[in-house]
Amino acid sequence: MSEQKNLLEEFIATVQGHRDGHGFLLRDDGQSDVFLPSNEMRAVLHKDRVKARIVRHDRKGRPEGRVLEIVERPPQPLIGRLLQESGVWLVAPEDKRYGQDILIPKGATGVAKPGQVVVVELTELPALYGQPVGRVVEVLGEVDDPGMEIEIAVRKYGVPHEFSDECLALAKGLPDKVRPQDHRNRVDLRDVPLVTIDGEDARDFDDAVYCEPAKIGRANGWRLLVAIADVSHYVHTGNAIDIDAYDRATSVYFPRRVIPMLPEKLSNGLCSLNPEVERLCMVCDMLVTAKGEVHAYQFYPAVMFSHARFTYAEVAAILSNTRGPEAAKRKDRVTDLLNLSDVYRALLGARGVRGAVDFETTETQIVCDENGRIEKIVPRTRNEAHRLIEEAMLAANVCSADFILQGNQPGLYRVHEGPTPEKKEILRNYLKAMGVGITIGDDPVPGEFQAVAQATKDRPDAQQIHTMLLRSMQQAIYTPFNSGHFGLAYEAYTHFTSPIRRYPDLLVHRVIKAILGKTTYQLPGLPTPGEAHAKLAKRLAQRVKAPEQKPMKVVASPEAMQAWQAAGLHCSANERRADEASRDVEAWLKCKYMREHLGEEYGGVVTACTSFGIFVTLDAMYVEGLVHITELGGEYFRFDEARQELRGERTGIRYAVGSRLRVQVSRVDLDGRKIDFRLVREGEDLVSRAMRDKGGRDTDAAAGGASDSRASRPRKNRGARAEESTPSAQPARSPIQALKASVKGALGKNKARKPRR
Repeated sequence: MSEQKNLLEEFIATVQGHRDGHGFLLRDDGQSDVFLPSNEMRAVLHKDRVKARIVRHDRKGRPEGRVLEIVERPPQPLIGRLLQESGVWLVAPEDKRYGQDILIPKGATGVAKPGQVVVVELTELPALYGQPVGRVVEVLGEVDDPGMEIEIAVRKYGVPHEFSDECLALAKGLPDKVRPQDHRNRVDLRDVPLVTIDGEDARDFDDAVYCEPAKIGRANGWRLLVAIADVSHYVHTGNAIDIDAYDRATSVYFPRRVIPMLPEKLSNGLCSLNPEVERLCMVCDMLVTAKGEVHAYQFYPAVMFSHARFTYAEVAAILSNTRGPEAAKRKDRVTDLLNLSDVYRALLGARGVRGAVDFETTETQIVCDENGRIEKIVPRTRNEAHRLIEEAMLAANVCSADFILQGNQPGLYRVHEGPTPEKKEILRNYLKAMGVGITIGDDPVPGEFQAVAQATKDRPDAQQIHTMLLRSMQQAIYTPFNSGHFGLAYEAYTHFTSPIRRYPDLLVHRVIKAILGKTTYQLPGLPTPGEAHAKLAKRLAQRVKAPEQKPMKVVASPEAMQAWQAAGLHCSANERRADEASRDVEAWLKCKYMREHLGEEYGGVVTACTSFGIFVTLDAMYVEGLVHITELGGEYFRFDEARQELRGERTGIRYAVGSRLRVQVSRVDLDGRKIDFRLVREGEDLVSRAMRDKGGRDTDAAAGGASDSRASRPRKNRGARAEESTPSAQPARSPIQALKASVKGALGKNKARKPRR
């Protein structure tokens, strides 16, 4: 009876196409996805919102759907290559999930030439017995033009890449530098030797740090200052710049190009903490104990002067050799850097006591030439300077969350939930199958994950086990309901340290300023985000929202909390969108790179196992591709989910995450972002291999054949070509004495707070 009821029940869903012609209905109510056969897909398009119902179940009980009506069709244009076949003009969509070519009438091609990448606007919708019809509205260029992959990605994922005229006009009218009147009601920290530490290629500097020893009672400790660019001073609630920033929600980082959240005048100029210029900032001023605990903190607006622009490599070199050439060039700042290193080690010790999860993973960086072609792919190494800045930023973010909680105002927290029951069970079974002596409990804490990582770090399969630990965790989201951060083992955590590139940080700054001013921050009536954002937000609301929300003391109306929740979902959704667009570009570049290496052999390691094959990452290239199950040998392979391995039934041969193999690059599909490998067996000669190559195989493995979907991107383009500045002379009086005096005079009743325990 219940099954009959399900068949009659109608629901709203979003269509997700598949390159093989069928599709799926992603239900708004969060229930399981529904299969959509190819004949049903002919009348709809990928991304359509539809009303549908389930018409039958297959032999395994999986539901199959039928579309009843199209509720909403996104206005987003289609991108593809213009082709001419037998006198008929077609555009083959670049995103193969659309499944159907678009007919272009003879007079609707504009100035486009065959083979070019174009943007198409639909003029006739698809039907069961007719293809969609459209017209060319923009020519992007040739498929091999430098930067074409980025032009495609920003349109494919709906990334806003042009600022509005109103936004640019408002930015142009802003001052070029800090004015005397901007100093009003701010602490003067210009004589405190704050410095920035970023990567070599960073162009925006939104954080500066300073540390010196301090007495905390009778014990020794440190005073740590984290100064963050005061974007909220220039980007006012609801103005044209704010509207564009909210629409983007984050900067998007591609190889060789950044699509910033704010106009360049702000992101690289007025808000960037460039060396030897005055800048406005918000400061988190902390007292840190020898055990790495924040004893007290306070927030205040200030004006600062960056005394040096350091790179990570430079700081790491100075800390490793305080008498070396790098230290000699920066002798006035060496003591400050040593103090930062000391407080970092204390904070790191506290991380260990908390049991925060800390996996060392390999991130990669794509190095391109002037034409956008990949020259090499190299591992992105993290040195002590990276970790030093990371711990300082974490401390400031924790204080920000605590300050908002104590202020009893709504804001956005960065929430990271523990593993879902399903992922928890998969991980337990895996650890048991791999013979790991310890496991996780029913209500796991971060320390249990860290204990497993520590216990297995010297095993040959350590990378495999750590990968499974990471995959068992959920994605972090922005929400006004604080549920803590599981991975970092914090009861409350938010993002305060990057308002130049993240909109949630800008909102946190505004809330902190409101608490300091004893007012309440009201979210602006910003425009409703686009359809693509709304879709992601609805999925996030159903799939990622916190299962248990801790009781809150916040005095806010239900309408206000609903607005904050919508803002959090919007920012979370656009963060996912930025990640997807970046991965898409990196996958494109890697496919183009590997086309030049067809037939070549490389060593690699298995990074994922599925029922249809294994994914292998090459040692030399850091590129991932698929070895299809049909390439593993002439026997039946069974997928063992608990062990995450494929095992041959006849020979017992196993292919598991962490296994080392030798493979040959056999096929590259640029449109599908897929790379196929062929397993190279010992004793196989080149002649037999060449004969096999001649036959060829067209592998379009379903469910995740895209190349290197796990490629990392920089979390922040913290690095730039900025000139090294000469450190200014040391002030006559102690910088921290000047700081204390100025803070005492300007803060009034803004007393240091003790963090809640």
